[in-house]
Order: sequence, then C-alpha cells, then structure tokens
Amino acid sequence: MADNPRRGRITSYPRGIHLNIGMIIFAVILIYLMISIFSYMNRKHVVGYEVKEGSLSSDNIYEGIALRKEKIVNSDGAGYVNYFATEGRRVAVGNLVYTLDSSGRLLEFLNAEGGDSLHLSAENLRELRTQIVGFSEGFEPKHFQSVYDFSIGLDGTVQKLSNTNILQDINSLNAGETLQSISYRNAAETGIVVYSTDGFEELTADSVKASLFDHDNYSKKQLVGNALVASGDPVYKLITSEDWTVVIPVESPERAQELVDESYIRVRFLKNQDESWASVSSTIDEDGEAFVLLTFNNSMSTFCTDRFLTIELILNDKKGLKIPNSAIVEKNFFLIPIDYLTSSGGKEGVLRKVYMEDGSESTEFVETPVKNRTETDAYLDESALRSGDRIVKPESDQTFTISRQESMIGVYNINKGYADFRRIRILYQNDEYSIVESNTAYGLNVYDFIVLDTSTVDENELIYE
Repeated sequence: MADNPRRGRITSYPRGIHLNIGMIIFAVILIYLMISIFSYMNRKHVVGYEVKEGSLSSDNIYEGIALRKEKIVNSDGAGYVNYFATEGRRVAVGNLVYTLDSSGRLLEFLNAEGGDSLHLSAENLRELRTQIVGFSEGFEPKHFQSVYDFSIGLDGTVQKLSNTNILQDINSLNAGETLQSISYRNAAETGIVVYSTDGFEELTADSVKASLFDHDNYSKKQLVGNALVASGDPVYKLITSEDWTVVIPVESPERAQELVDESYIRVRFLKNQDESWASVSSTIDEDGEAFVLLTFNNSMSTFCTDRFLTIELILNDKKGLKIPNSAIVEKNFFLIPIDYLTSSGGKEGVLRKVYMEDGSESTEFVETPVKNRTETDAYLDESALRSGDRIVKPESDQTFTISRQESMIGVYNINKGYADFRRIRILYQNDEYSIVESNTAYGLNVYDFIVLDTSTVDENELIYE
C-alpha cells in the first residue's frame, strides 16, 4: 500500500481569544453590574417613612410615699397594752382605744375566758379577709420583709378581735376584784387608728429625698397587743385628716411640669385597683431631684397602713401624627416682615435690591418659598438669600436689611421627589417617636412621605428611589 502523503501532517491553528457575540454581551453585563455596585456603594441611601396617625403611651407606673397628718400617742404609764379599736377605723372622742394593765392579770383573764370557744362574727371574718386579700394583691417578692409585717399585723388583728368579743361588756369587767389594775385609754380626738410607726410621721413634702424610696433603709415597727410598754412608749397612731398626699419621683423637672399642667390626674392604686382623682403640684429637692405631689381628699383610710404605694397615672394619650425622632431636623430661617412678600408667576418671593454695571440701583425677584408665617413675620429659607441683603417693600421705597434669624424644627417631605422642609409642632415625645400636630399650615398630613434619617439628605436634594 502506498504511503498517504497527508498522513502525519500537523495543522497549526491561530492562538488567542476568539470573540463572539455571547462573550461581548457577557462582558457588557459584567461592566454594567460593576458600575452599578460601585454607584450604589457611594450613593446616599434615602429611606422614606409614611406618616400615619398614632399615639404614644409612656410608662406611668410609679412608687410613691404616702404623707398624712399623723400623730403618735404615747403611753402615760407602764403595763401590758391590749387594743380594742379596729385598725383602719375611725374613733370618736372618748372611744376606748386600748387598756393598760399594770399587773398582767387581764392577759390571764382573757386566756381563761377565751379558751377554744372563740367564734368570730361575719364582720370579723370580713375584716380578716380584707387584710389578707390586700396583702396578697400588693405583695412583691423583692420586698419580702413585708411578709413579717403582715404576719405581725394579722396576729394583732386576731388578738384585737378576740379581746373585743370577750369584753363585750367592758364595765362589768371593771367590777371584778382581780381587774382593779386595769386602766382604760380613750381617744382624745377623732381620727383613724393605726398600730404601727416608721419614723415618717413628721415627713413633709419639702423634706422628701430620693434616698427615702430605698426600702433597705426603711423600718416599720408593728405595735402588738399584750406587749409590755413603758411610760412614754408609742402605743398607737392617729391620722386626723382625710386629706393626704402621695409623693412620686419623676424623671426630670420637665416631666414634673407636664404633670402639673394637667391640674388633676386620675390615679389607679395597683394594690386593689381602686381609682381616685388627685390635684397635682411639684417640688425639687436640694439635689435637683424632681417630685410630683398627688393630693387626695378621700380613700385615705383604705391605705392608712401603707407607707409605700405603687400607683398608675391614667393620662390621656397624646394623639396625632406619629413620626420617628430620626426624621426630625432643626434649621435656621430668615425672618422678614410679612409686608415684604410678593409674587411673580404664581411663585412667592421678595424683591432684592441689586446694583447694575453702571452703578444704578434696581430690584430682582428672588423666589423664596415661605416655610411658616405669623401675623407679622414670614420665615424664608437661607439658601436663596444672604444676611445683609436688602429687600424692597412692594409698591414702596421702603427697604429692609435681612439679618434676623430663628430656628424651627421639622422634617423633610419627599412627596414631590425632593427634600422639602415642613415645620412640625411636637405634642409629645419619647426616646424613639414623637407625636406631632396634624393639618397645620406648612406642616404634615397623614400619608405624607418623609425622610427617615435626615443625615442622609440635604434640603431640596432630589430623591432617587
């Protein structure tokens, strides 16, 4: 077989990149993506926020100190004290409050007469139930010390009820030969009886300090029956007025003034969910701490044994347009007399005095949108005018030199595709949001779009979304 002359021939193909339509399209898309990413990374990111109606509810729960007209009654002799007036109830002048037994025989007599045959009436049981439910509703684990106070107080109530039931006829007991050492102590004035002391009896609103709200520094002494007392020891406390005050610490003097402006506030006592109206005043201590005084003329007897009360202020929620605080900006504006405003081609502005090339004076119309106006002044944006510019009153030779400035707070409205300043009036504000008045001149309306973060945009800047 003859050799094939083509066998073993090697064909060389040109090296390099072979462009085709697919590679060209891919390259164009890649370049476009890179440019878009670079542009996005270097562009301001403006986020819009739709204005809606809303309200703000702040935390209006406070712990307060109760101040009353309290008078401590001390024993005028030594002996064993036994109580016969119900704590938290009013006694009249001459009513029996307690007995003082110098020999201790009354205790022996009560134990002998009482035995196991004691029966409590429905009213007695209702008193015990009220005391137990009141403690249960107001108990907080962090204040466990109150359990001991409750136990002592409940024991005293039971002992008092027992004594009262046994001594239904107190005069007949006095005739007993073994009870000649007993003396009776009646109320010298009318008031609510309380069997405890805590050192706050002389406390006034002007002397309240933040340190007094620390429960670790608070000590309450319960006065119990059948206890031995010396002459001059406290035996009970009398509250002589139905008017009383709850003092609460507030965040700042500004917050205190907000509450004072309400004049009267409805207060809910969390211990039993009772509600009452209080008149409002305020005071500031020497350290600059602000306190609000809530003064009541009823309900005192319900809480007469409580020094610390947790309350809720029931305030009317401020309603309006709800906007984030990050959208609020403060700007300066020129103030001019409102008579110097004019219009041209349907646009508002002013006539500014200028000098021509030949040195003669003339005027030019400068468009300056009005951002707010009062009866006498108009607020104009600083971008179109400069301090020192002279403007001319229309149809007059009077001039006014621009210099006076005033700041306003507002937001940037972006309904028209650019950042347009709109003034706002804040009704209420917390750390995150503000409630502003709606439907105001040069202000906001519901469903307007505003810039969420004012640091991302300048006034009159076009917004690309």
